[in-house]
Amino acid sequence: MSQTPPPPPAPGPNSYTTLAAGADFRHELTIKRSRFITVLRRVADEEEARALVAGLRREFYDARHHCSAFVLGADRRVQRSNDDGEPSGTAGLPMLDALLKRETRRSPAATAADLSDACAVVVRYFGGVLLGAGGLGRAYSESVSAAVDLAPLVRRDRMQLFTIAAPHAAAGRLENELRSAGYVMTGNGYDAVNTQVGLAMPDDADVIAAAQERLASLTAGQGTLAPAGLDWVDTPLPRG
Repeated sequence: MSQTPPPPPAPGPNSYTTLAAGADFRHELTIKRSRFITVLRRVADEEEARALVAGLRREFYDARHHCSAFVLGADRRVQRSNDDGEPSGTAGLPMLDALLKRETRRSPAATAADLSDACAVVVRYFGGVLLGAGGLGRAYSESVSAAVDLAPLVRRDRMQLFTIAAPHAAAGRLENELRSAGYVMTGNGYDAVNTQVGLAMPDDADVIAAAQERLASLTAGQGTLAPAGLDWVDTPLPRG
C-alpha cells in the first residue's frame, strides 16, 4: 500500500534585514574604563563567522576577551554565542539578544525584528573596574546595539527574476516605464532582433500577476514575463 508523501516544507521568509556587504563596521565604547570594541560583519555561514573571531584574536592579541554572537539564515535558525572567558551568560547571550531584538522599520506603521546573516564580536580591554554580572550584560548588549544602529544595513528580498523581449526601438521606453513604476531593473541583454529587458520583483504570486497586467497594458498585450531564476536583492536602508 503506497503512502502519501508528506507536504513540502513551507517556504522561509522572503525578506529580512542584514548588514551591507563590504568592509567590517567598527564601533567603540568605554564603560567604566573598559574598552568595548565591536566589530560587525555580514556572514553567509558559520565558517565566515568563526573566521572573523579568529582574525580579531590575532589583531587584538593582547585583549582579555573576544566575545561573539551570530545569527544566520532568512529564518534565523542558526544562532550561536560565546562568552570567551567572561562569566557565563554575561557576554555572548546579551550580544545575541541585541542582534535578535534589533528592529527595522518596514513601513511607517510597522517594524520587524529580522536582522540575520550578521556576526558581532566585542573585544574587551579590561579597565580595572569590575562591572558585575548585570553591568557586564548591559555593557555587551549596549555595545552591539550601538554598533548596529550606526552600521549600514540593507533589506534583503528574495526576488523572482524575469526578462522581457522588446524590439530595440521600444526597449528604452519600456524600461523607463517599469522603473518609474517601482520595479527593480537588473540589466539588459541583446540579440539581433530584441533587447532582453531584465527586472526583479518580490517572490509573490499576486505581485507577479499585477506586473504581467501592467506589462500587457504597456505593450498592447505583446509583452511577456519570461522567468529567469530566483535571487536575493539588497536595498539600502537609512541608518539609525
